Amino acid sequence: MSDVAVLVPPIERHLAFNDALHPDRIWIRLLRFAVGLIVLVALAQKTYDATLPGSDVDVGQLYSEFTVQSNLVLGLVLVVSAARTRARLPEWWDHVLGALTFYLVMTGIIYAVLVAPPDEPWWSWDMYWPQLAHHRLAPLFIVLDWLLVTKTVHGKWSRPLTWLIYPSAFLVYSWIRGAIDGWYVYDFLDPTLEGGWPAALITTAQVLVAFLVIALLVHVGGNARTALATRRKPR
Repeated sequence: MSDVAVLVPPIERHLAFNDALHPDRIWIRLLRFAVGLIVLVALAQKTYDATLPGSDVDVGQLYSEFTVQSNLVLGLVLVVSAARTRARLPEWWDHVLGALTFYLVMTGIIYAVLVAPPDEPWWSWDMYWPQLAHHRLAPLFIVLDWLLVTKTVHGKWSRPLTWLIYPSAFLVYSWIRGAIDGWYVYDFLDPTLEGGWPAALITTAQVLVAFLVIALLVHVGGNARTALATRRKPR
């Protein structure tokens, strides 16, 4: 008999497999806590670095970064997921984990394609450790967590569109802030650089298309994992 709580909705298929990967398993909770703590300590290191003379950004600018915002929430969510059993968390908690999976995947992709130094291979783990935690470890861990850990809550097809609200609001905020103080969080959003607004809008449109595609893939991947545990169909 399983020594972990029954999920809601309950597991109906592949009982042994899903029980072994139950979110209340101690090894899964310890992994979540460890990675969440690393992500938060890395953020504390970045915050301290931002206060030092010669830093590229100040603290306010640091916390205006998509990477920092998404990793902050991820770290807190992983720690809470480790501290509380799944039954003590709301049903929508899985949707939050899905959103964070989506955001962290995009963080890793955007960093590798648009932000990283030109001579830095996308597969490299040889970088400043907070960057390593936020751009490599966190995305990899949350993807594996999303695809492997047992879940029984299906997502509607509207879920990816809901996940897109935050990135869209972030873009608007970034342009408003840039227009006010002249600082743009990422170069590809900066209309004052070569190419002006046309270049910024074209790149942003490409990024939004990538966001939509990745959101759909994360959504489908989550529902596929849920289908391994329950016969309930997505609505």
